[in-house]
Amino acid sequence: MLLDLLDFTKFRIIDAIDIVLVAALLYYLYRLVKGTVAINISVGIVIIYAIWRLTVLLEMELLSKILGGFLGVGMFALIVVFQQEIRKFLLMLGSTNFGTRKRVMKGLKFFTGTDTVSSTDVHSIIDACVTMAKSHTGALIVLKRNNSLEFVKNTGDQMNIAVNKPIIESIFFKNSTLHDGAMIIEDNTVTATRVILPVSDDRKIPLRFGLRHRAAVGVTEKSDAVCIIVSEENGQISYLKDGDFVLYENTAELIELIKTDLS
Repeated sequence: MLLDLLDFTKFRIIDAIDIVLVAALLYYLYRLVKGTVAINISVGIVIIYAIWRLTVLLEMELLSKILGGFLGVGMFALIVVFQQEIRKFLLMLGSTNFGTRKRVMKGLKFFTGTDTVSSTDVHSIIDACVTMAKSHTGALIVLKRNNSLEFVKNTGDQMNIAVNKPIIESIFFKNSTLHDGAMIIEDNTVTATRVILPVSDDRKIPLRFGLRHRAAVGVTEKSDAVCIIVSEENGQISYLKDGDFVLYENTAELIELIKTDLS
């Protein structure tokens, strides 16, 4: 059997593809659970599985049956424990946008075309956020990427306004009737205001963040949209993607991050 495993003359192209796909699957699974408690749970599962295989190899029938039964029943529990990660993974696979597929192909070095440039005026959005940050004007801006946002747009007021700095500032002005809730931007158009977003109940979110930040986490967990938040308390500008805060050094780097994510 060992000689059969070491017989590379039988190695086929399809075997290489198989290895690459498994590696890609493991990589994306790691990205989904990285930085969460799920990574610790995953390590525990691997350890239990390794012990179970060892007990089977050593013919420890009682312990192997107990661990085998635990692993069998535990699959249902894993679906509950990893429901957010499973949802994100299926959301990534289910995207039908050509731009997403192109980015994946480019990441695998199979795509050699030119980059897609987003039509969104990111500079105007960030300039408005910087101005609002100076006056501690709270703002929550959702930028659509590939997934539809109709499930949240219907909770607000439908709009059709081209993105520009004065419009964004006037919408979030404290005395404006439109400032409460989130703004949704699709391409370079404000398509909805006063939108009510799903609030995340993730306990990992620091207590210093309020409902505005929790709403941003919630919508980026349930879609591939990205969010920009201006804190009303301290004027800090936060950027969220995939339910996580994205760190940046300055506004120039933030602009480039957003452009990359929208392209």
